[in-house]
Amino acid sequence: MDQSQILDGKASVVTLLSDFGDRDVYVAVMKGVIAQINPQLRVIDLNHQIPPQNLAAARFCLMDAYPYFPEGTVHIAVVDPGVGSKRRAIAVEFPQGFLVGPDNGIFSGILSQQQAIAAVELTNRNYWRSTEISHTFHGRDIFAPVGGNLASGVPIQELGREIDPASLVQLEITECQQIGNIITGCIQYIDHFGNLVSNIPGSYVQGKTWCVQVRSLTITGCETYSDVKVREAIALVGSHGWVEIAINSGNAQSQLQINWQDSLEIILLS
Repeated sequence: MDQSQILDGKASVVTLLSDFGDRDVYVAVMKGVIAQINPQLRVIDLNHQIPPQNLAAARFCLMDAYPYFPEGTVHIAVVDPGVGSKRRAIAVEFPQGFLVGPDNGIFSGILSQQQAIAAVELTNRNYWRSTEISHTFHGRDIFAPVGGNLASGVPIQELGREIDPASLVQLEITECQQIGNIITGCIQYIDHFGNLVSNIPGSYVQGKTWCVQVRSLTITGCETYSDVKVREAIALVGSHGWVEIAINSGNAQSQLQINWQDSLEIILLS
């Protein structure tokens, strides 16, 4: 890339999210590809411990992190069980920044909250690492170089064929809904501590007395972990803004045997 295309004196931000872990060189290789394009770019790791092929976890982590980055940030997300198949490689533009990765639902969380300005299928091989690409590592060969060029000032329209943002793949996650005083939803994410994050926004329970029913359990809604005894279950609104189930000083997933996509109900008592 011509250095004149690099944003003048501006160290743009690129983030990386993947299920690659930290035992192998995959993440470092992607960073190397980005540095070859523009060593001035600031690369931030969002998360590389996504459970393998877990698109729901990737969707949530990206959606949770997205609002905290400056305008123009390029988010490269590679959890890609369909790598090498006919699934599309895409870039999406939003008012606050860009997403680059596979069209497999990984971006559906942000798409549910933000209106996309434009989307393209990454068909312009001039912005790939090489015209000869691996069938198993599009993170290196397509997404990292495209993200590096995008963050360096290449217009999204140059990267490929324009597509309708409405055509992008949506991950199938049970939608939260309210009927009367009952709100139904599901577990959309489980964090490092074993906290069970639902897809029910905290605004549903703000200022109310409430409880969660999941399986045969009834869990009281509170405000802080310390509102219950150690090893006792609690429901509260986490820092991410969603209702979650936790264990004070424990692991809710292992103790309660609740998992991804399991359903739950919130009962509004007053």
